[in-house]
Amino acid sequence: MTSLASPEIAHPSDTSAKALLLSSSLLTDRMMLYSDFLTTLSQRASVSVWATSRSHQATESLWSDAPVTAEPFPHVGPFREFPYNYLRRLNEFTWDYRLRPPSRMSMMRHVRSKTQAPHVRALRLPARALAALRLERVLESGVERALLSYRRSPDAAKRLAALRPDLVVTTGPHRFEEPGVVREAKMQGIRTMALITSWDNLSTKHRLTFSYDSFLLWSEQMRGELREFYPGTRDLPVYVTGAPQFDVFFQPRFHQTREEFCAANGLKPELPIVLHVLGSPNFVREHHGAAFLAERVSKGELGDVQLLVRPHPLFDNGAEADALRGFGPPVVVQRTGSKGTPLSARSQDATQIVNWVNTFRHASVLVNMGSTATIDAAVCDVPAIILDYDPEPGRPNQALVNDTNHVWTHLRPITTSGGVTLVDSPERLVDAIRVYLKSPELHREKRRWMAEHVCGFVDGKNGERMGRAIADFMALKPSGRR
Repeated sequence: MTSLASPEIAHPSDTSAKALLLSSSLLTDRMMLYSDFLTTLSQRASVSVWATSRSHQATESLWSDAPVTAEPFPHVGPFREFPYNYLRRLNEFTWDYRLRPPSRMSMMRHVRSKTQAPHVRALRLPARALAALRLERVLESGVERALLSYRRSPDAAKRLAALRPDLVVTTGPHRFEEPGVVREAKMQGIRTMALITSWDNLSTKHRLTFSYDSFLLWSEQMRGELREFYPGTRDLPVYVTGAPQFDVFFQPRFHQTREEFCAANGLKPELPIVLHVLGSPNFVREHHGAAFLAERVSKGELGDVQLLVRPHPLFDNGAEADALRGFGPPVVVQRTGSKGTPLSARSQDATQIVNWVNTFRHASVLVNMGSTATIDAAVCDVPAIILDYDPEPGRPNQALVNDTNHVWTHLRPITTSGGVTLVDSPERLVDAIRVYLKSPELHREKRRWMAEHVCGFVDGKNGERMGRAIADFMALKPSGRR
């Protein structure tokens, strides 16, 4: 059975029901803290949150005003390498060879073949045989039983037994920490629900460690991917609720005037803002592209404009600011993260949310490498340019960039939509910026399509919708019926 949570669905209040939410990233913290998600759910259930950011002094205060009981995340240990991680890799290889997902096969060719240890790559041969025999579902079931036999968090087991929640919701089923708690919930007979955190997770991330009783997704596109990559989910309750983290763009409390935003960021309100957003540094060294653009802007080759460089908040360590400091006032680098703070401890306070929202509200054009920033821009009707070349000297990752833009499951619909401009050289990047600065209305309708395709709903009510979806599932009996 599948179901679609909608803003029109109303459910009776039942605060006797207990929901436990897990968060191990600022990407999901901000969804909980700055949308109507927790407020809506807490009207229908008793809600507790275990968050890694609650475990650290620098960020624990962010939860003080939340309408829930927020507690530090329990300690979670790693799986032993043998046999557990070997079994996980064997399972992933088997599914990859059975389904041939474009994104993961591309990563296997261009990245993992170079970085994986020989003893891990050796698992590909038996995986090919298992895939040819169509034994992937039998294997996955056996692997899950083996993983369930290994306790990673005695702390979580004790706390779950004391709390006795009716439902555990993981907002990071692909991350390290949260599956450790999910294991304990499953062993205690507690139902589990998984939010797929981002639009690319199903097609690019490793396979989910465990099965779940229900799923929360952004869009119908993600529903189709879930069914394709995880056939066992086809009869489960699945809720398409939109992406709550985008709700902040619709909340006036986070809006600044252009003058206020520019004053806070050292920019001039009368000049266009070219925004260059950097993604994860794991594969492509994007800062080389930012340096090229900073030089062009500082020399006046794009006219009287200014460049704002925004590092990814999970990976900002100040290096970008140091590298670009010499280009002068036309180039500004935001600080989006706390240098030296562990990734799991990073979160965003209201001031950082305001800066994120208004960065896109007041940008004139976005430059990036096909990240979720393209969707941030689309929500704000900002023209976007995607680099179709590796900006690092020598272009060592050009083949990967080509695949990312033209083959990968989540991004190909965006790059072929007509809502963005792809550029295959630095010179064409400069030309494309000039075009959009002159005609910002270009591709407006396609931008709207991109936002709706990825986000599912673009109305600022996704948090409310997600809260209602969880309450709806909690009202179902384990059989799926009321």
